[in-house]
Amino acid sequence: METNTHRIRIGRRIAQLRAEKNMTQGDLAKASGVTLANVSRMERGMYSPGLDVLSKIADALGAKIDIV
Repeated sequence: METNTHRIRIGRRIAQLRAEKNMTQGDLAKASGVTLANVSRMERGMYSPGLDVLSKIADALGAKIDIV
């Protein structure tokens, strides 16, 4: 799988989880400490976050990161 495909898949999942929590991108940015611009870029597959950023996002969404 190409890196771009991974970014898109992760971004869609973040957007899905955020929507399920009835959160705006701004809400997620505040809750996670990640900038709104980066939340937006992640959801659009334009930004490849590191593990630390993904961890902050997951915590804010009450989710976990599964690594295989």
